[in-house]
Amino acid sequence: MTVAIVPFRTEHAAMWRSFNEAWLIAGGYALEPKDQRVLGDPQGAILDQGGFIFIAERNGAPVGCCSLMAMADAGYEVGKMAVVEDARGLSLGWRLLEACEAAARAAGAPRLYLETSKAQTHAIALYRRFGFGDLPPQPTPYARCDVWMEKRL
Repeated sequence: MTVAIVPFRTEHAAMWRSFNEAWLIAGGYALEPKDQRVLGDPQGAILDQGGFIFIAERNGAPVGCCSLMAMADAGYEVGKMAVVEDARGLSLGWRLLEACEAAARAAGAPRLYLETSKAQTHAIALYRRFGFGDLPPQPTPYARCDVWMEKRL
């Protein structure tokens, strides 16, 4: 078995949308306007704005994804991380975060930032192990978000 983290390619667009819609719906979350924008147009909403999208592949097939969205303070927001159920336990979340951090550091970013829900206990535990710390509440376009975190670079 080979596992690789690769940059987003146009042919990943349908997978990008379906993986993220699946975890949002499974979590009981609504697809909000920002979700619709970044899932429907990853090129325009993320990549053309100076962001990155990484895809986890197992034996050449996509099994996970994560994005970095450029922020006004030159930091990057980590978002839309998803790993399909049968690929969990392969440390893909960690590897996707490593790719995000490497890209942010190469761009000279001062921090990684993220927003999530306290219901996402496994994700929050991963973020804490990776060095993210809690922030006070921040303005957010997402009704589901009640946890804010950052990692200074």
